Amino acid sequence: MARRPSTETTEAWLRLMRVRSCVLDAVEQDLKKAGFPPLAWYDALLELSRAPGGELRPVELEKQMLLPQYSTSRLIERLVDEGLAARRECKNDKRGLFVEISEAGRDLQKRMGEAYSVAIERHVGSKLSDAEAAKLCGLLDRLGCCAQTPDAKEAASSQ
Repeated sequence: MARRPSTETTEAWLRLMRVRSCVLDAVEQDLKKAGFPPLAWYDALLELSRAPGGELRPVELEKQMLLPQYSTSRLIERLVDEGLAARRECKNDKRGLFVEISEAGRDLQKRMGEAYSVAIERHVGSKLSDAEAAKLCGLLDRLGCCAQTPDAKEAASSQ
């Protein structure tokens, strides 16, 4: 029979989910107040800007995104409609498509990155010392499913 989580483990889970939701909502509100689109747009544009040639297949984009994106096709459609990205046919596989970031998309990603950095500092950095943040990273890494890769650390620091 499987062991049930302790009261402390259950409480840790609940707090983790609540804090995640609260901080994401606060960051989203800061971006909105600054006149920017949702955080998912930034996330998609960041992944496209980091990809070789500035392009990814839609399925690759969905896998790379830090935020859950259950409607990647709608997000891509919005980015294309706003001139932030373009769809391009794959030369090797005529049925396949790529999504490619535009110059306007690169510009928006950079401007949003500045506002995103301010929001991260406001909602996380101002509440934790660097030592506490490092300790939190270590604790979260022990959960094992989403440890930071060097590339992810680089992306977070370049925001």
